[in-house]
Amino acid sequence: MFKTKYYYDQKTLSYRKVDKNRSAQIRNILAFLLSSIFFGIIALLVLLNSPLLSTPTELTQARELSNFKIQLDLLNKKLSQLNIVLENIEQRDNNIYRVLFETNPIPNEVRKAGFGGVNRYENLEGFENSDLVIETNKKIDILTKQIVIQSKSLDEIERLVRDKEKLLSAIPSIQPIKNSDLTRMASGFGYRTDPFTKSRRMHGGMDFTAPRGTPVYAASDGKVIRADSRSSGYGKHIRIDHGFGYVTLYAHLNKYNVKRNQNVKKGDIIGFVGNTGRSQAPHLHYEVIKDKKRINPINFYYGNLTPEEFEDLLKIASQENQSLD
Repeated sequence: MFKTKYYYDQKTLSYRKVDKNRSAQIRNILAFLLSSIFFGIIALLVLLNSPLLSTPTELTQARELSNFKIQLDLLNKKLSQLNIVLENIEQRDNNIYRVLFETNPIPNEVRKAGFGGVNRYENLEGFENSDLVIETNKKIDILTKQIVIQSKSLDEIERLVRDKEKLLSAIPSIQPIKNSDLTRMASGFGYRTDPFTKSRRMHGGMDFTAPRGTPVYAASDGKVIRADSRSSGYGKHIRIDHGFGYVTLYAHLNKYNVKRNQNVKKGDIIGFVGNTGRSQAPHLHYEVIKDKKRINPINFYYGNLTPEEFEDLLKIASQENQSLD
């Protein structure tokens, strides 16, 4: 390639040699470089502010934001599913558990109450996905509050269960003498003929005739509060406090198998049939007392009688005959 350059001179109609000017060349080169840099910077700024071009960092951040949005959407779906499960538990709590244990249901407005007052989510506003983030946080806060309310309700149900268990164990539930040991059921609860005065008077218990020495059983769990003969007419007798206002009385005993302040379990042998006190023949006079009032013991034998045995006992107890004490 030729290093010498020529140009055509129209005046002389001949080719003339191009003279090299070093300073002009340098100026041209610098002007070219400066203009290239200037237009390059302009183009770069335009591209950087254009949605068509993203830096590697921006691309990474965009992928992370997209992933976060997907995760928030999934979290919202899971929260909705959890809310359905919680609503089912709340319905069972109100309509089954709290009804079973005779306590008031929790009103829906209490369970579903929102959060009043200041804007709790002000710091989450102003971002691209603020609505989604705020909605997710609201669901979490409401669900958390509902879970706390339900947890307290279950704590209350647990306490009621314990009380119910104690109540059930306190209620007299068995006949104090086994059917196989009975001679007969002599007299029931209600007005009966007095064997001594032959007048009609209230008989506050049930009389079970059985041979002297027949075992007498505690009708339920409790504590012996009396085991003496210092009560008029009852002779040797035992009283057991079962709690919740229930007391049972076993009179005309031959002897004791327990003593005062002793704790007993349902079915424990507490004494033996006798004929002490105001009694016409060996038998057990049995009373059930609730809140210091005598009630019919016939309603408390569901623990050891079959339906047929209970039916027979009910027929005999309803007959207005003569009592044995």
